[in-house]
This record gives sequence, C-alpha cells and structure tokens, in this order.
Amino acid sequence: QARLVESGGGLVQPGGSLTLSCAASGWVIGAGDMAWFRKTPEGQYTMIAQTNSAGWNTYDASVEGRFTISRDVRQNRINLQMRDLRFGDTALYYCNTPGRRFPWGQGTQVTVSW
Repeated sequence: QARLVESGGGLVQPGGSLTLSCAASGWVIGAGDMAWFRKTPEGQYTMIAQTNSAGWNTYDASVEGRFTISRDVRQNRINLQMRDLRFGDTALYYCNTPGRRFPWGQGTQVTVSW
C-alpha cells in the first residue's frame, strides 16, 4: 500500500509564495496521474491541480495561473508551486491520485494571513 507524505506548508502573507512537496513510498510517481487536493472547512477534498503521465497539467479555476504542479520522477515526488497566495488558499493540502486511490496522508497546512 502506498504511503504519501506532504510537506512544505506554513504561514505566509497574502501575495507570498510556497512550494509543497509530496513524497510517495510504495508507488512510482511516474506511473500514473497524480493530483493535489485541499480540504474544505466542511471536510471535503477538492482537487485543485492534476498532472498526467504525459505531462499535461490541469487546474481548478481558483488556482489557475497561480499554482504549478510538477513531477520529480528521480525523487519520486510531486510538487506544487504556489504564488500570489490569497486568504482563500488557507487549507490543509494533500496529494493523491485523481481517483483517490491511496489512504490520505497527514496533509500540510497552508495559512495565508497577516
């Protein structure tokens, strides 16, 4: 069973930047599609960025143009570069396959605040 570990979150001011990383064990990142999600206050996981094995990326409208998903096959990680962060980006962030195939990791908290 794959294990996903997210990291890189923190406290950042509006307009700031962060890069999140997701390390996978028991699963080869390059083998299939991967995605980043964030958890709503209601507890729902919302997919915000997706990358497929061909390198095509898609984004939720709320992050389009500000977030970039990428895959590091050598380190077996996927990353999420976030810039121009807004209050509404405050959330716990998770990685998984788009189909939510694996158990959720612990997530990494991003807080956008003054």
